[in-house]
Amino acid sequence: MISSITRPGGVSRRGAVHVRRATARDAKRLTRLVRTSSAYEGHYAAMVAGYRVGPDYIETHRVFAAVETGTDRLLGFYSLVLSPPELDLMFVADDAQGLGIGRLLIGHLRGEAGRAGLSGVRVVSHPPAEGFYRSMGALRTGMSAARPPAVMWDRPELLLPVGAPGEATDPGRGADPREG
Repeated sequence: MISSITRPGGVSRRGAVHVRRATARDAKRLTRLVRTSSAYEGHYAAMVAGYRVGPDYIETHRVFAAVETGTDRLLGFYSLVLSPPELDLMFVADDAQGLGIGRLLIGHLRGEAGRAGLSGVRVVSHPPAEGFYRSMGALRTGMSAARPPAVMWDRPELLLPVGAPGEATDPGRGADPREG
């Protein structure tokens, strides 16, 4: 759990945060988070323009949401596919960037993957997010070629070790408000 964090100017951005399993009722909020992500502006916008995280996707995959305790405000989410092991989706709300939400989600993902017996998780990264994943201990393994018309650019492929040295697998530990 992360305590409230104060941004410059003294404005508290949120209270405590916890990660919970997403439900079908979260589908619209998850879809909105994907479609409005500033990480997918400009030439990346086409990739998420019609993207939908549907109730069926949430019910058949391991989708977890980081939410503000007490308000259930969505701050980010991820989806873990077990076979083959891959981080399918991960998004953090624009106004929650830099508050440790990404680090919290990666810690939670590592815990889930470890409980499932995985030693590593493949990440095909949005190019601007590669640095974040590498800061979490992911190792670059290659490039995933563009697949027009859905994906018009090559993307870094990484392997995120589940038991990386120095990284917490407990979702309540290791969340640095300056990261993620």
